[in-house]
Amino acid sequence: MNRTPEITVSSESVEIDGRTRTMTVLHHRQPISGTAPVVLVFHGSMQTAAAIRSFTANSFDHIGEQSGAIVAYLDGYKRHWNDARIVNSSAARTNHVDDVAFANAAIDLLVRRYRGDSSQVHAVGFSNGGQMVMRLIHEIPSALAGAAILSATQSVPENFAPDSPQEQPLPVMFVHGTQDPITPYAGGMAKMYRFRPRGLGLSAQETAEYYARRNGITTAPTTTPLVAAEAGPTRVDCTDYHQQDHPPVVLYTVHGGGHTIPGPKKNTPRIIMGRTDHTFDSAEAISEFFGLTTRKGRRLNRASTRT
Repeated sequence: MNRTPEITVSSESVEIDGRTRTMTVLHHRQPISGTAPVVLVFHGSMQTAAAIRSFTANSFDHIGEQSGAIVAYLDGYKRHWNDARIVNSSAARTNHVDDVAFANAAIDLLVRRYRGDSSQVHAVGFSNGGQMVMRLIHEIPSALAGAAILSATQSVPENFAPDSPQEQPLPVMFVHGTQDPITPYAGGMAKMYRFRPRGLGLSAQETAEYYARRNGITTAPTTTPLVAAEAGPTRVDCTDYHQQDHPPVVLYTVHGGGHTIPGPKKNTPRIIMGRTDHTFDSAEAISEFFGLTTRKGRRLNRASTRT
């Protein structure tokens, strides 16, 4: 009988520009075989690595448990990330914190110390963390094999200033609620808990279209409703931008969903953030999109979703 390898939780740190940056690393004591895929998780505003684990009821931990991937939850500077939005007044941006360098250093540590596979590094970000992942896509795409962005949309050009942007395409997945009170699904002004504007953004659909164009996809997308076991206050549609020989883009629209991460466990407060869909497992869908597991949780034997 096959036994699930033991998961170990470790605290790690790296020095960036005189600042100690921290992360929580979940890894198998013995990699399933050779090197292991890497998943970096970037929390939202006012969160930490510990907070997003609690916020998601540890659901991203299961990506590592099922696939053998190393899952690293990174801590932002004073609970925020220096994303590429010009209208971002957090200390991470006003103090010019180099979070791109932190991401690179985290990847290097995970490859060296935990036998991570540098060709299978994936980034997941929620809200401000999703904006940070968008910055990574534009600045260090060669370091990533794929990205998943939750409750965040692409900023309009005048509010987006990545350093030395690059055009390399990547597989990108989005999850966004139509009733998100912080980052509007239809686009417009993003606000931190309904105040402290963060600048204008595209709609969720326009965001997916932006990354589809970036990936060279010219065919029209297809939209498929996901059928839930029981009818409820929320439902999910999947819009798939797919074209042969081009990295895919997928948008999961959570009708009636708020500024939350859909998942089977009921652990997200509805106050302020809005409603959470419990028929869709974001972590499972992300793992499958990255090519790490099948929908049943089995580990796949293919190297990467990168093309």
